[in-house]
Amino acid sequence: MRKTMGSGIALAVLMAGPALAGDVQRKPFGTMPDGSAVEAITLDNGKGISATILTLGASVQALIVPDRNGKKADVVLGYDDLAGYLAKPNYFGATVGRVANRIAKGQFTLNGKRYQTPVNDGPNALHGGTKGFDKVVWSVVSTKGGATPSVTLRYVSPDGDQGYPGTLTATATYSLDDKGNFAVDYGATTDAPTVVNLSNHTYWNLNGEGSAAGAMGHLMMIPATTYSPTDATAIPTGEFRPVAGTPFDFRTPTAIGLRVRDGRDEQIRFGRGYDHNWVVSRTKPGAMQTMARVEDPLSGRVMEVLSDQPGIQFYSGNFLDGTITGKAGHIYREGDTVVLEPQMFPDTPNRPEFGSVRLDPGQTYANHIIYRFSTKR
Repeated sequence: MRKTMGSGIALAVLMAGPALAGDVQRKPFGTMPDGSAVEAITLDNGKGISATILTLGASVQALIVPDRNGKKADVVLGYDDLAGYLAKPNYFGATVGRVANRIAKGQFTLNGKRYQTPVNDGPNALHGGTKGFDKVVWSVVSTKGGATPSVTLRYVSPDGDQGYPGTLTATATYSLDDKGNFAVDYGATTDAPTVVNLSNHTYWNLNGEGSAAGAMGHLMMIPATTYSPTDATAIPTGEFRPVAGTPFDFRTPTAIGLRVRDGRDEQIRFGRGYDHNWVVSRTKPGAMQTMARVEDPLSGRVMEVLSDQPGIQFYSGNFLDGTITGKAGHIYREGDTVVLEPQMFPDTPNRPEFGSVRLDPGQTYANHIIYRFSTKR
């Protein structure tokens, strides 16, 4: 049985949601060590789904979704209070950037100049560096009620921030409609050539974030014929390897845990499970496409992930080792969650064959993501 600690009072408050569907509520969530205030913004779609967004890291703190019988549960891992996010952040629900995923040795070249970003994942840079977009407080630009309540957040990353060139103005707009579409629209502009690749790092468990059942029984589909194998430090080799005949074949719905401990596969051993990029398309498509579909047979909850990005990073929570106490005192362990991050491929700044994450003045970066929720009998 899962151990629990604490009362989870803060979670109970957040789960209560707004009094009126379509309303947007803003509440204090705590104060950063430098005195900056952190807010929690809750959206409600009037159909039983509500989402709570933190200004710290433009993060998803909670998402309440009904199961096939109408019973509600929070399907997002995280913390009840700010102290947890500061002590062991683990990118829970966060917006990750300036460049999501890994950059080999934290180095890249732009316009003939070599740049060095902080190394924070073995020999490599991960999710923007030691103080990426997940660890800063974003400002609230606007909120909107009505049929599709939303909140828009902004962060201005100065020139040289974590070693990246150019002042980057990033925005994240979260919205929730009455059809079960929970969306985040990322945008960015710059005043000098730079690189940018934003994504969302929410940890999902469709049976409920505190469920003893975990997430390895979820059925997942990823419509990709190839994936990106990595070296032992999780940097892609550059190969587009076919998924056929490997533990990476999710072209038909498959239980996530069925092959996650296949010790015969070198890639599974490297990541202690799944922590790889699936190549849904070789180039950024012009329209939204299905990146993944996840179904929990126990609750009947279904989540479809759509985006206009070419790849999706799937991480199976391999480093949750039982030392993290999350919401309502729940202990988070290996196998409790899945993370699905639509984005450009890892280490793209050093791999021109992967495409480009370059952003120039006058251009606008965008990553549109939809998490579409439904139930299945």
